[in-house]
Amino acid sequence: MAKTRVLVEFGMGTSLRREDYTEAASRAIKDALWHNSVTMAELFGFPKEAMIVDAEIGVQKPELVDVERLKEIFPYGQPTIRVKQGGLNIEKPHTDGRTVIANAAVVVSFDMEAV
Repeated sequence: MAKTRVLVEFGMGTSLRREDYTEAASRAIKDALWHNSVTMAELFGFPKEAMIVDAEIGVQKPELVDVERLKEIFPYGQPTIRVKQGGLNIEKPHTDGRTVIANAAVVVSFDMEAV
């Protein structure tokens, strides 16, 4: 397979009150996806299902992210999601709890040998 990267987008998402790492990650992925309006599959003559989507998410507590729920965000393509240590937790100054910040990189590739 000649996996060739054709697009990379970055996003940031937060969970302001609930400390929900999956929701912050979801918002980061959506932020990255909404930055792009290019129809990559059509540009290269592929069906949308041929998109190879690699998403990398950074949060302070990767074990609290529901990866299967994140895969549901992608309407087509073959998503692979990796969650690792990153992002930020911002402690609230006058109350218990923290704001969770997630970062995402979404890479779209195609198997160019399929052309």
